[in-house]
Amino acid sequence: MDSHALDELDLQLLHALDVDGRAPFSRIAAVLGVSDQTIARRYRRLRAEVGVRVVGVRDAERLGQDRWMLRMRCTPDAADSIARALARRPDTAWIGLTSGGTEVVCMTVSRTSGEHDELLLGKLPRTPSIVEIRAHQLLHRFYGGPSGWLGKKQALTPEQADALRPVHAEPTAASGITPDDEPLVVALERDGRASFAELQKATGRSESAVRRRLDQLLRSEELFIDVQFDPEAFGYGPRALLWITAAPSAMDTVGRAIALHPEVAFAGATAGHCNLVAVIVCRDTASVYRYLNEDLGRLEGVQHVECTPVLRTVKQLTYEERR
Repeated sequence: MDSHALDELDLQLLHALDVDGRAPFSRIAAVLGVSDQTIARRYRRLRAEVGVRVVGVRDAERLGQDRWMLRMRCTPDAADSIARALARRPDTAWIGLTSGGTEVVCMTVSRTSGEHDELLLGKLPRTPSIVEIRAHQLLHRFYGGPSGWLGKKQALTPEQADALRPVHAEPTAASGITPDDEPLVVALERDGRASFAELQKATGRSESAVRRRLDQLLRSEELFIDVQFDPEAFGYGPRALLWITAAPSAMDTVGRAIALHPEVAFAGATAGHCNLVAVIVCRDTASVYRYLNEDLGRLEGVQHVECTPVLRTVKQLTYEERR
């Protein structure tokens, strides 16, 4: 879709889905002051032409699961095939091609130590086209996960966002996603807006049981509903990974500071040759330079920054094989 064909209502709709991905179109329409049919038509268009997807996501940090950022330097002819092979795996959460297409950056989420060992110590080292692997364990998330980058664009007013925010009781104690929950969670990972009738069919539970358990999972924040979309469709071009080294005493301060920057879609503390990593989304190359020079470069405690532009995002929240 031509980015000029998208307008403020499209961005408002995306922001509304970011606030509550399962909100009925009638509620979104009432808040935005348009008809139900308009919202339904816009959503179908965004799905078909911009690849918008609303999906359920397990919050690995809440679930206590290991997360790693892998940087794999590859031979130029193999990077794309390696990225696509990794994208098919259920234990990968984000994959991008960087460094002119010679590096694959992959976030992994391991539910067991065996999954992590099988990938990092088994398959990847035996792949001859991978020249070097750097592994960064994510230690803490400053921004990302349920806190979406769309919220920083402020397409909705605070009053509109509050009107759409789902009403839950106090968060429940974390109990973990159980094996009995898997059919429900898998169905939401395919379609976060699946109807309760569809979820009932997928799980074999009664509709009231599905409603109750989904509410419990969302309140525990171990599962959240997220929106996948292409920022370029809304006029945002360059994306980059920032590998930041901050003085140990300043790591938390710098991490919290960059989490507030409007360009930052993700920020976390890592173990590895750097101690912070961030993903930024900017309007253009000049905006990347201004961010590095003015916003990030002037933070006290920042010692070194490596910026790797993302050539192409292979996997966001979901992956569909190219034909």
